[in-house]
Amino acid sequence: MDLIFWRHAETVEAQDGQADADRPLTARGERQAARMAHWLERQLPESTKVLCCPTMRAEQTAIPLGRKYKLREELSPNASVDDVLTLAQWPLNKHSVLLVTHQPLIGNVIARLMSMQVEEVVVKKGSVWWLRSRFKDEQHQTMLLTVQTPELL
Repeated sequence: MDLIFWRHAETVEAQDGQADADRPLTARGERQAARMAHWLERQLPESTKVLCCPTMRAEQTAIPLGRKYKLREELSPNASVDDVLTLAQWPLNKHSVLLVTHQPLIGNVIARLMSMQVEEVVVKKGSVWWLRSRFKDEQHQTMLLTVQTPELL
């Protein structure tokens, strides 16, 4: 199973009285999302399931990919690592899963899956972290396939 994390792109600062979930992408964030979507479209298997946090910035990040996606509360900023892994059906899902969500949630999930001795991994805005689950010698392994940032595309 491939589990791909895509952190939302750069967003505007919250205005007085504006809900955090309603913050849109900046112009730079829109460019980041478009660049990463172009790269992902060439890399993702056709059958990849795309799941997105229901915040404006996450959805605006996912839209340039041009694929159908589902909004899921389990990817909201206050979700838990267990919520995310259950939603993705890690490590047994037969499909690749792309999750568009937030930091520190992504970093927390990556740290757990990679058995890192840190609470979270820092994940840059707009970037993608691609993990793969496999069974080798009857043991489950998690591999980091790639990390990609919009600035390097």
